[in-house]
Amino acid sequence: MAYLSASEIPAELRERAARIRLVAFDVDGTLSDGKLLYGDGSELKAFHVLDGLGMKLLRDYDIEVALITARESNVVQSRARELGLRHVYQGARDKLETLEHLTRSLRIEPGQVAYMGDDLPDLPVLQHVGLSAAPANAHAWVRERVYWCSTARGGGGAGRELCDLILLAQGHADTILKRYLPGGGE
Repeated sequence: MAYLSASEIPAELRERAARIRLVAFDVDGTLSDGKLLYGDGSELKAFHVLDGLGMKLLRDYDIEVALITARESNVVQSRARELGLRHVYQGARDKLETLEHLTRSLRIEPGQVAYMGDDLPDLPVLQHVGLSAAPANAHAWVRERVYWCSTARGGGGAGRELCDLILLAQGHADTILKRYLPGGGE
């Protein structure tokens, strides 16, 4: 569910989101719709612009953002570069090991991590973090094992819903809105 204010977020979810210092995302099926499009040696993926701004907003508030994906794709690297993401792990066969390495290097505890994934390879990570999340169209076995599900589908703004939830819970929404509203939100 997309929340309009922090007071609408259930208390336990708000508490979990308020602790987050790192948000990690799977890519295929989470930040993209999960379809793999190939054409004459090139791969195409569609990313939602809402997700990208959400990740930039997290970084504005010193919340680290990571991509952890089992596949390797030049398209993912290009998107990450465009967003200025420093933590991009492709070809990650063991996503939990990858995340643990990252959290050790950043000195972040598992309870300070949110992770959004959509399928079975994401389950070990989802069971390890403080705020596990899935897009609305994630596999049923994943949806029933995460703490929170977005209303949006993978590749359709699901990542942004998670970003907004965290930003709301941490009290940044008003400051963000003032930046974008004419007259500073008055």
